[in-house]
Amino acid sequence: MTAQSEDFAAWYNEVVFKAGLVDRGPAKGTMVIRPYGYRLWELLQSELDRRIKDTGHENAYFPLLIPESYLGRESEHVEGFSPELAVVTRAGGKELEEPLVVRPTSETIIGEMMAKWISSHRDLPLLLNQWANVVRWELRPRMFLRTTEFLWQEGHAAHVDEAAARRETMLALDIYREVARELAAIPVVPGEKTPGERFAGAVATYTIEGMMRDGRALQSGTSHYLGTKFASAFDIRFTSELGREELCHTASWV
Repeated sequence: MTAQSEDFAAWYNEVVFKAGLVDRGPAKGTMVIRPYGYRLWELLQSELDRRIKDTGHENAYFPLLIPESYLGRESEHVEGFSPELAVVTRAGGKELEEPLVVRPTSETIIGEMMAKWISSHRDLPLLLNQWANVVRWELRPRMFLRTTEFLWQEGHAAHVDEAAARRETMLALDIYREVARELAAIPVVPGEKTPGERFAGAVATYTIEGMMRDGRALQSGTSHYLGTKFASAFDIRFTSELGREELCHTASWV
């Protein structure tokens, strides 16, 4: 084994392979999670899922394929994700009328559904969670840390005002911090990302950063206050108690 002090990245790579947690997939940047590794995922997933449900969020599932035009509705969002997108242009032996993006994250498709489901303040807050796979074209894959396809959870919520959406954002960050520290025994530091490091389209992004043995930080969970940006792009509105039509304030966390 390579010593941690000699090359931490090489040591990590050797551990996950020799422990039988993972193997390389046939497509570039993909991984096969072996039974031992997947059992670790199941244990962490079940505990995180319980905590999420305790906050009132309900699990749902949204499509893997997203119309390309959806991402274009929020300019910062499409600009931020464009380099990482996998796009389907042919299906059933024919060119598609509109290309379909393989889900990199679900703010856009969930925003479209929220606009259909929300009409009154009585429909709020709308608290959703999804367990899914996502695809982001990764040039330098690392097993479990950053691969082309990976498993995750994404929480999405719509609220009546900024205060409620920001409370949701910080609640999610605290859940991630607790699971990382108390269950996985990973030392993490919570904090806010700089404007240049924010999630594409967010007003504010908060993360827990895992502190690695070599002194580097690894982004390990993120929570975003999205303001009314996505609500405006997808027309997510509600009628307030005073009878006024207002935009929802949304949040997401992964």
